Amino acid sequence: MPDNDALYDVRERTKNPEHASVDDVVELVLERAQDPRTEYRDAHLDEMMATVVDRYGTDPVQTVIHRILVDHSPFRTATHDLEMRNVDGIRIGTAAGQVLTELNAQDDG
Repeated sequence: MPDNDALYDVRERTKNPEHASVDDVVELVLERAQDPRTEYRDAHLDEMMATVVDRYGTDPVQTVIHRILVDHSPFRTATHDLEMRNVDGIRIGTAAGQVLTELNAQDDG
């Protein structure tokens, strides 16, 4: 899990068009939650997000991802006022951070 003091290389924070946007991250997280990959090293994150999206819906998950990646909210408190368990904020933040890293690495390659 990334350090809560980390600043994410997301376009909305860095203003760098080469960095993935938060919308790109949300889209891929939700796509993988809808159709989890199998036999992939991060398949457990897809399955975990499928459960979270099923439990809360897409809008709260999108809000948490934005709060974490752009607003720099800690994972546990990004769920504030969303009627969501704090542990699910940790799950969302972990998956979103991994997807952001993956998207930015694709752009670098």
